[in-house]
Formats: sequence, structure tokens, C-alpha cells
Amino acid sequence: MTLVDTDAQALEQTVAAIRAQLPSAKVTHFVANVTDKALAEAAVRQAVEMHRTLDILVNNAAMRNYSPASEATLEEWQTMTAVNLFGAANYCRVALPQLRLSGSGSIVNISSCYAVTGRKGMGLYDATKAAQLALTRTLAHEEASHGIRVNAVCPGATLTDFQLAKAKAGGKSVEQLMSERQDTSLLRRWATVEEVAYPVLWLASGEASFMTGTTVMVDGGLHIM
Repeated sequence: MTLVDTDAQALEQTVAAIRAQLPSAKVTHFVANVTDKALAEAAVRQAVEMHRTLDILVNNAAMRNYSPASEATLEEWQTMTAVNLFGAANYCRVALPQLRLSGSGSIVNISSCYAVTGRKGMGLYDATKAAQLALTRTLAHEEASHGIRVNAVCPGATLTDFQLAKAKAGGKSVEQLMSERQDTSLLRRWATVEEVAYPVLWLASGEASFMTGTTVMVDGGLHIM
């Protein structure tokens, strides 16, 4: 496994956490902005050098913007698109030659439930996440002949470290945070990170060998509310 992120400290902590649970895990990390073509190529080379093959790509990098769509500047749109859409496309492009060699490669793009449902105040984020779903379907068509499956997962409200840190910075307790998602899913709660990770693992695995071009909603039912 090769992890890519812009935050070197977070990467080191994640690698340490994985090795603490799985001492024999072959895991490394690579510091890069996903928009950088040369660094994307270097990250793929590092992964292949360590594992001799590349079978799975998960595109999970994202950034947020809270400007209303009616007020967002061109620069804001370009920044969001560069990370949320081009970042995923960049890693797909550089990884595809290796994924084709595996004969059974799998790409999982992490989109968002709001790519489907929409909301106020995060139009840039939601639009770029919707574009990821279009990219997923297109790649599924283009890469099927190479044995590569391409799917997307759309998480709902997930209780991540990001959300906990954001709440703490805003002076909210964990209890207050937990009470804020009563109306954003039929299950009336946040998802745990594990509840989002399991569908990703399944789509990446051979157990989902007849799944491609699919959008899996992991949102507690928000998309039908």
C-alpha cells in the first residue's frame, strides 16, 4: 500500500497506525499534491517498486469551499476543480498503464452523497464531486476491455478526524456534534469511518468482480429523503 497526501505528519501517523495493527504490512507514503503530474508518476513508480504490481487505485483527496455558486470566483472554481476532479483524473491517467498490466485492476473514486442530492452553500464541492461520477462512468466504459473495473462511493456525513477537529475549533463538544446529524440520514446519525471503508474495500476486491460503472450510496438513506 502506498499512501499519498500533502500532509507529511498525517501520513507518518497513518503509516504508524497501520503498522501497529499489522506489523507485517508493506506500507509506504509519498508526500504530494494530487494535481502535480510529475509527483503522481513518482508515486506510482514507488508503489510498483515496492509491490511489483499495481492492482487498486482509490482516489480520496478532496478540498472544500463554502462560497455560494452565485458568488464564487473563477479562481475558486479552478482551485476546486484542480484537486477534486483533475486530481482524480491525474492519478487515474498515470496509474492506468500499471492497472492494465494486472489484468484485474480496480479504481474506486470517493465522491459524495451531495453529488446526487445537492444543497446550499457548497456548490463548488458538490459540482466537482458530481463530475467524479461522470468520470467514473466514462472510465468504466473505456477500461472494461483491459479488465479494469471503475466504481464510485458516495459517503454521507462521516465522523472523521476532520469533523472532530472542526467542531473542537468551533467550541463544540463531541456530544453536540453527534446531535447535529439527526436529519441528514434515515438512520439519524453520523457514519463511522469503518462504515465507509468497508464498501470501498469490497468494491476494490474480487468479491465485486461484476461491479463497474456503479455509484454506491453510503449515506444512511439521505439520497431518498
